[in-house]
Amino acid sequence: MAAKRVIPCLDVDKGRVVKGVSFRGLRDAGDPVELAARYVHEGADELVFLDVSASVEGRRATVDVVRRVAEEIDIPFTVGGGVRALEDAEALLRNGADKVSVNTMAVERPELISWLARRYGDQCVVVAIDAAREVSNGDPIYRVYTHSGTRPTELKAEDWAKRAAELGAGELLVTSIDRDGRQQGYDVELLSRITRSVSVPVIASGGAGTLEDFHTAISVGGADAVLAASVFHYRTFYIRQVKEYLWSRGIEVRL
Repeated sequence: MAAKRVIPCLDVDKGRVVKGVSFRGLRDAGDPVELAARYVHEGADELVFLDVSASVEGRRATVDVVRRVAEEIDIPFTVGGGVRALEDAEALLRNGADKVSVNTMAVERPELISWLARRYGDQCVVVAIDAAREVSNGDPIYRVYTHSGTRPTELKAEDWAKRAAELGAGELLVTSIDRDGRQQGYDVELLSRITRSVSVPVIASGGAGTLEDFHTAISVGGADAVLAASVFHYRTFYIRQVKEYLWSRGIEVRL
């Protein structure tokens, strides 16, 4: 069994790392280059960089910041935000990204997933899924949102996850909008629905608040990796601390 990964996330807006609650009320959390270097030192398995306003503003991710971060790290680096075409992905990969994350445009033009997978290999393609829980006809569903969680779609999370994997996504980054920034635990029902639907790796995002939350996302939700921001940015936990806890609970990690 592959080792589970612990991944810090840099949500970047106007060149600074920010963090909010359910994608709202963003506040400054530091310099992306400094945080990236710190996370490498702490033992992060990978790093995710998301330009959170790129899709809303209709622009590419801030390439110069991506380049500066990439120069400071030697771990796999996923970058997303504003990827609308192959040229956008090419710019990110040329400036240090190892993987490209797509969300809004993947929903609007699903063929983009296949184009990226054929051009760069599915190992380079991460489809990000932002979902919120609601009740429909008495049953809970998870609705997919785009544009940094501001626009609802007609898609159910598990259906879209399956379709994205079929189109060539090598990995899925699944974020609970309801849990984001609240530190009340990952949404394991959302995770379970998706991990049961696909065979590609799934990264859990949104809600880490305790060490046990990381364990539950893996042991109950079926996640292959756990991603967090607030608890790492504000030093609630250190990455090695999370890894040592997971190891003590029988989860294989890279120490």
